[in-house]
Amino acid sequence: MRIEVARESDLPDVLRIEREAFGEDDEADLVRNLLSDPSALPRLSLLAFRDEEAGGHVLFTAAHIAEAPGAATVSVLAPLAVVPDAQRRGVGGKLIERGLQLLSDAGVDLVFVLGHPTYYPRHGFEPAGRLGFAAPFPILEEDADGWMVQGLHPEAIASVQGTVVCADALNKPEYWLE
Repeated sequence: MRIEVARESDLPDVLRIEREAFGEDDEADLVRNLLSDPSALPRLSLLAFRDEEAGGHVLFTAAHIAEAPGAATVSVLAPLAVVPDAQRRGVGGKLIERGLQLLSDAGVDLVFVLGHPTYYPRHGFEPAGRLGFAAPFPILEEDADGWMVQGLHPEAIASVQGTVVCADALNKPEYWLE
């Protein structure tokens, strides 16, 4: 398996992966909107290939902390998608790992995700609410542990707290229901 930065010409594969992984168009539409949203810059879009077939995609987009804009460089992971026949084979984990490495190298301090509370901790994420980070929209109490963060540099988590403000295309309450 190889992980590559997605190019503009990869958009059909990216959208196909999103549709196959989720069985609907919602995530594909979100990805299309985020890829054209200037408020999502800088962003990182990665594809996982097995042989020449793209089977996984992850997107990281810019965000900031409302109470401390500029105090930390922030990114949001959304969405992560793997086609059904490639799931449970480490593809998602490899995409996350490579993305976090590239973001760290680029100076990103914090990465947030709203996702499955038993999956993302395996990749270094921890509940964000307990650390003083609020999601862009309220998270139901029973889903609170699904709102997670990972600090990519020493002391990154301790350096700031507040409400995460994401890209405009992701800044809609329906995307913040786990």
